[in-house]
Amino acid sequence: MTRVAAGRVQLHDARRNRRWTVELEPFELGVFAVTEEQVAELIGEPSSHPRRPATGVSWLRAVRICNAASEWEGLDPAYTFEGEDVTWHVDADGYRLPTEAEWEYACRAGSTGPHYGPLPEVAWTSADGLRAPQDVGLRLPNLNGLFDTLGNVWEWCWDLLDPGRYDDYRVFRGGGFADDAWSVRASVRRGGPPRTRHEDVGFRFARGGFDAEAAAQGWSAAEDAERGGLEGPLPSGWTPRG
Repeated sequence: MTRVAAGRVQLHDARRNRRWTVELEPFELGVFAVTEEQVAELIGEPSSHPRRPATGVSWLRAVRICNAASEWEGLDPAYTFEGEDVTWHVDADGYRLPTEAEWEYACRAGSTGPHYGPLPEVAWTSADGLRAPQDVGLRLPNLNGLFDTLGNVWEWCWDLLDPGRYDDYRVFRGGGFADDAWSVRASVRRGGPPRTRHEDVGFRFARGGFDAEAAAQGWSAAEDAERGGLEGPLPSGWTPRG
């Protein structure tokens, strides 16, 4: 884990044609995506490629693995469950998924363009002709010391993608090994159902508890409920999934 300093990031919702700025408190984020080896240690699943990002992990599975990591280290679990309904206790100090604002802010590391460095040097993409993710940490990191936030695998975030249109879909970010440069950008947002597994989607641990439940690191339950009531056409060319 590495500490990411407080700051601000501008986000964009294409369907509502809305841009807004999020003020972030300091938080921690994994230097690498969670690996197969880490998942094997936490929940006893076999690991064929220990240093590769753990993929084929649904969003629901990812939040449960976060809780398992918290319990392993004696931390307060960030999530509780009622069936498939998940509550984030924002004051908990345990492991969790990053919010979408945290993820983009940490990925950009002060950069303002679509990439934090030359794409062939920082990300595995379709240009590399790969059939599977690569081991973590083989390309250059960003200025936060984070590896592979762009390319290799998409990463689940906590936030709902677009509850007015796609109900319970959760966001994933960053692009994967089979995606072209248009998709492997800091601002691109995609998503999928929380029960679905994807061969090119993994996740990264975050940590950090916050006092205000009204708006924790750019997310609030109230705003999710408000967005759930919105309807309207999608902008031309917009898609929730890669």
